[in-house]
Amino acid sequence: MSIVYKTTSEIRGPILMVQKIKDVAYDEIVYIERPDGTIVQGSVLDVSKDYAMIQCFGVTSGLNLNTTVKFSGDVQRIPVSEDLIGRVFNGSFEPIDDMPQIISSDLRDVNGGVINPAAREVPKEFIQTGMSGIDGMTSLVRGQKLPIFSESGLAHNELAAQIARQATIPGSESDFAIVFGAMGIKNEEAAYFRSEFEKTGALNKSVMILNLADDPPIERIVTPRIAQTVAEYLAFDLGMHILVVLTDMTNYAEALRAISIAREEIPTRKGYPGYLYSDLATIYERAGRIKGVPGSVTLMPILSMPAGDITHPIPDLTGYITEGQILLQRELSLRGIYPPMNVLPSLSRLMKDGIGEETTREDHQDVSNQLYMAYAEGQRARGLVRIVGAVGLSERERQWLRFADRFEQEFINQGIYENRTIEQTLDLAWDLLSDLPEDDLIRVREAYIEKYHPAHKSEA
Repeated sequence: MSIVYKTTSEIRGPILMVQKIKDVAYDEIVYIERPDGTIVQGSVLDVSKDYAMIQCFGVTSGLNLNTTVKFSGDVQRIPVSEDLIGRVFNGSFEPIDDMPQIISSDLRDVNGGVINPAAREVPKEFIQTGMSGIDGMTSLVRGQKLPIFSESGLAHNELAAQIARQATIPGSESDFAIVFGAMGIKNEEAAYFRSEFEKTGALNKSVMILNLADDPPIERIVTPRIAQTVAEYLAFDLGMHILVVLTDMTNYAEALRAISIAREEIPTRKGYPGYLYSDLATIYERAGRIKGVPGSVTLMPILSMPAGDITHPIPDLTGYITEGQILLQRELSLRGIYPPMNVLPSLSRLMKDGIGEETTREDHQDVSNQLYMAYAEGQRARGLVRIVGAVGLSERERQWLRFADRFEQEFINQGIYENRTIEQTLDLAWDLLSDLPEDDLIRVREAYIEKYHPAHKSEA
């Protein structure tokens, strides 16, 4: 039952304090009436015996202490149906694509709930992103949570758009869709994402939720939850395979910090609330596979590390919850490498469950291990060049150095619209490895060398 109050005692920007409240709960949706009669939606941030703190979703200019505040008695819910695919919404789930509202009697609580560990099924089956660095070295698996750690100014927006355009499960293309959630992005970034999705046809298999930087902070808290709610419906009700891309989780965490400060909570590291870990988990742990259910939710959150600090609370806590990470590096970006992915600190803990003879190719794991080893040797040789110069290297070290250069320029580096199959990625890897003496290919089985090495293939 809705309750109406006119007991607002204080207005601080988007925050309203309402006194003498009764039976009000956290996250309850509130409707605030402006003097001109228009309605602004809000959400309960904090509640005590005597007052409720409300965060407005819209502009609060013109409000006064005589404002009418109506408590709905319910949390935020969104309508879900098959018509969601191909649509674009803002952070409050209002259409911004000049199409009508979604009409459905099925309303879902955006706060949802994490998947019961006892009901989880082990993530498996390879998801092809078309990016050699990811597919070949840190393979994404259906049901996995694999974040991308970036820095401000790097091409993570371009990478997010490319993954969303190209990602698919080979053999299940028709059942695959993208849910793209953006938080705190600029207007030009929103225009870029929409343009990329529309002109490449990716929007036909996507749902976009875009929260802009000038939107209220509370919307940034809700946006990833709306995205996960949509993904859960498409995956677990309609049986689809969904990839959720969330960018930028740093903007989400900073909005959470702003709200925590408004609540006057005791801050912890870098001013973030002590419940940052559990709050992130309520988003990340909604991804996965459920036993007996055909669909799946795979998650790729993207976050920019402040000052490139991987020990910052946001990437640090994200790493504990998720199953690996992809690290973008400024040094590679300055050398013109796109995506600027440093494969050595990057890893996918579930890669072994999604690759191999039945999903990618029998030689995939061995080739990946050999590439890691060879590139690490090349990086070591680069370090020696800084100390003794190139003339001080042995011939073997020069080979490793040449390999590292080719690996970055030909394997990691690729065009923004270049979509490589896993077979192309593995064949390219063998082409790079063929520059090394066969005696140095100690991570690859002899049978695979004879079958896939270009020298042996040409002999055959």
